[in-house]
Amino acid sequence: MIRLRAGAAYACIAEEGAEIMEWGIDAKPLLWRKDPAVWDDTAPLLFPVVGWTNHHQVHVGAKSYPLGLHGFARQRTFHVAERGEDRVRLTLASDADTRALYPFDFGLGVDIQLSEAAISVELGVANRGDAPMPYACGLHPGFRWPFAGGAPEDYLLRFAEPEDPRVPVIAPGGLISPQKRRLPLAGRVLHLAASLFQNDALCFLDAASRQIRFEAPDGSAIVIATENFPHFGIWCRPGHGYLCIEEWTGYSDPENFSGDLFEKPSMRVLAPGASGRHRARFTYEDPPSLGIAAET
Repeated sequence: MIRLRAGAAYACIAEEGAEIMEWGIDAKPLLWRKDPAVWDDTAPLLFPVVGWTNHHQVHVGAKSYPLGLHGFARQRTFHVAERGEDRVRLTLASDADTRALYPFDFGLGVDIQLSEAAISVELGVANRGDAPMPYACGLHPGFRWPFAGGAPEDYLLRFAEPEDPRVPVIAPGGLISPQKRRLPLAGRVLHLAASLFQNDALCFLDAASRQIRFEAPDGSAIVIATENFPHFGIWCRPGHGYLCIEEWTGYSDPENFSGDLFEKPSMRVLAPGASGRHRARFTYEDPPSLGIAAET
């Protein structure tokens, strides 16, 4: 484990998957502690696909590859390229094992920076091959819910911009259905309840917002701000004390999709020698000084 400090803030990062296992400030832990009986992750990194693939396979040209949910990066050991008291850079490169799942030569860099109130993650994806390379990437942090006391149903999500309250229905196998369901989203505010997640994740595809505030009843918040992540996924297994607010460049296969990986919706394609960068910052905000919760 790699331990970072910045004032009263702390974080712990695993070399396996470059996964943030702990993040907190003083005695306040903000990330969920994984429980294999519920969900055996805390904040996995998603690459080279995001979400579910149809029949746990992808197709490139005439060949099929056994690439399943969220890709393989979360199960690989990263190399520690740079390390400081409050930051670390981890890297992963393609090899024979990854090419058996995803036939492209890539470099993946993960830069994690801790400050006194925030932790930021930047992903850098490089095409090191001699042909175009499709990819998707994402972050999957599981925040404590509740993280500041009170009842879970007294928490809310506040989007930076008004969002479409209709989100895709999740089809069997985790695939994206063309059908939509309507959320109780009032303008920019979604009041949280376990019942929202009975049919799996809430997928805000091509979201208008680049920021979401996860607000507690006392007005404290975890603020998620993104760069070059166009989609959000909100997910949990209800009643287990966590809420994932996920940042994605891509998403699960559409229902009945069986096309080439280059044709999968929302995949990025890098030319040989090109690279892409994607960033998210998670900031903890204390309650307002008067103890008055934000207007809902």
